Amino acid sequence: MNDDSKGKSDARSGRKESGRYANVFQIGYNAAEFLIEFGQEADGIHTRLYISPRHARRLSDLLSKSLQEHEKAFGPIAGPIPP
Repeated sequence: MNDDSKGKSDARSGRKESGRYANVFQIGYNAAEFLIEFGQEADGIHTRLYISPRHARRLSDLLSKSLQEHEKAFGPIAGPIPP
């Protein structure tokens, strides 16, 4: 995955897209929504994503499927990263 700091244009809206690297994650939830926070160890949280429980399930399923495909292609991913 390429981290393009200049961003790319979204074909539908014409707006610039941007990407940020994250190696810190936090998740919170209530009955109506999930909050997923992304950040970097050195800089703290930089992005917050609020989604419904239904969309959280879809995201979880997609991430699980993608990890399985990645491991088939590239081999097992090393154990957990220490906190």
